[in-house]
Amino acid sequence: MAIAFPPLHQRLTFNTPLSEPRAQQLLAFLAQRANGTVVDVGCGWASLLLRLMEMKPTLRGLGIDLSAEAIGHAKNCVAASSVAAQIDLLCADVKENLPAEVQGAICIGASQIWGLPVEDRQPLAYAAALAALRKMVKPGAPVLYGEAIWSRPPTEAAVAPLAGRLDEFLLLPDLVDLAWQQGFAVVQTHEANQDEWDEFESGHLAKYACWLAEHGADHPDAQEVMMRAQGHRQAYFRGYRGVLGMAYLGLLAV
Repeated sequence: MAIAFPPLHQRLTFNTPLSEPRAQQLLAFLAQRANGTVVDVGCGWASLLLRLMEMKPTLRGLGIDLSAEAIGHAKNCVAASSVAAQIDLLCADVKENLPAEVQGAICIGASQIWGLPVEDRQPLAYAAALAALRKMVKPGAPVLYGEAIWSRPPTEAAVAPLAGRLDEFLLLPDLVDLAWQQGFAVVQTHEANQDEWDEFESGHLAKYACWLAEHGADHPDAQEVMMRAQGHRQAYFRGYRGVLGMAYLGLLAV
């Protein structure tokens, strides 16, 4: 039987290394330029989409994600908000349900949608994701694109707990160049700082501590939980911490 950990949304506002101040700055970029419908590709809990609708009530939002659990939590959050009538949420395959045209887009950590299965351990499909986003928007439309990068040249220790390959991600300058090549002008460039990463990883690690505090060290699954916690700690603190980064780009279609 799978071990049931507390849901991640109990500990994190965003399922990405992102602080509230940075989120507000990125959303202000979208709100200033978007008019009409904004799609959130792989929306997860729709935290950004919900904040955007609250920031600019004249917009409409569409969130699409394949995870029923994530969409379920997103629907609860939207229903409790003042902008529920502005947001539609769809639990479905993104590639099969993208609208033909929107007036803005959010795509955070979802580039793998346009790549090979994660299990194939291939480089991330940045170009395919950016091309798909560009196809949906007309010139002048804003796109918020966030994706994993290498903050510095990767080490063997950093890549080992990930896909095990040095070319899985791009460095930030290469991602910026790629965005221009795919038909976007890069207006804003951000990279998650170490505090944002530590908060994000701590939120993921906390599930083990919460489970152990509730069930106790004598539970039959306790040893498995402690082993998983140790593996995660090793992967992050002795592996990709400070090497794996997260870029957030404010783009305009050109």
